[in-house]
Amino acid sequence: MTGAGTDHTKAKLEGGPAIVLVRPQLAVNVGMCARAMANFGLSDLRLVAPRADWRAGPYREDACAAAAGAADLLEGAKTFDSVETAIADLSFVYAATARGRGQAKPVLTPEKALAATAARMAGGERHGVLFGPERTGLANDEVALADAILTFPVNPACASLNLAQAVLLAGYEWFRAAHGEAIPFEVTERSPPAAREMTLAFFDFLEGELDKRQFFRPATKKPVMARNLRNMFHRMSLTEQDVRTLWGVVVRLVEGPRREPGKRRRKQDAAAPPE
Repeated sequence: MTGAGTDHTKAKLEGGPAIVLVRPQLAVNVGMCARAMANFGLSDLRLVAPRADWRAGPYREDACAAAAGAADLLEGAKTFDSVETAIADLSFVYAATARGRGQAKPVLTPEKALAATAARMAGGERHGVLFGPERTGLANDEVALADAILTFPVNPACASLNLAQAVLLAGYEWFRAAHGEAIPFEVTERSPPAAREMTLAFFDFLEGELDKRQFFRPATKKPVMARNLRNMFHRMSLTEQDVRTLWGVVVRLVEGPRREPGKRRRKQDAAAPPE
């Protein structure tokens, strides 16, 4: 299963720091970690002593289902017996933890840590992030293997993150640092901004209909009320299509439903806005 935003025709971003899951317990979490990595262009997944062989049976099925389009990343994951062997080829390692461990190590947020990692990996270094098992987190001896601690600014009364959530946040900061913050798409304006002639004609039409229904009461307040209406619409930065739609709405409220037995509906109302 893949998500609505998955597009296999586009180039796949790969690389980034190794994501090392130490003794992961739940297949679903492993799959969701893979999906989070794929979201942000991370491709080096390493598992240390997972609870079960995730490449076979129900464990694999659950992991692949949760990966939702990142099953290939799961298939390429490397499995290790110990943290030491999993990080042997890395030059710098972060240990992700929500608790102070009393170890004399730098403590960084993902924003600062992954920005430094992006810069140093661009120079040829190999980095990784350790994430501990879901229930207990990393052991102190495992934290001691890292160069620095990675922690998240969270509610101190509820500081423990879901494993996949922690990977997602780290991946997001990596992507920002390595690839920038350009959004993948923007809204395409399908209608040009309305010319002032068009909006003024609409205002005249609207105010005329409101006048007929005694909206501007008392009469002494009409100038202020009319200005307020015009300013309200100006703040919307109306497009030509916006004005046509609003004009049509007012026409139908004034005239009621179209009722023309035996005739085809007209495509445009006689009171339509000027082209």
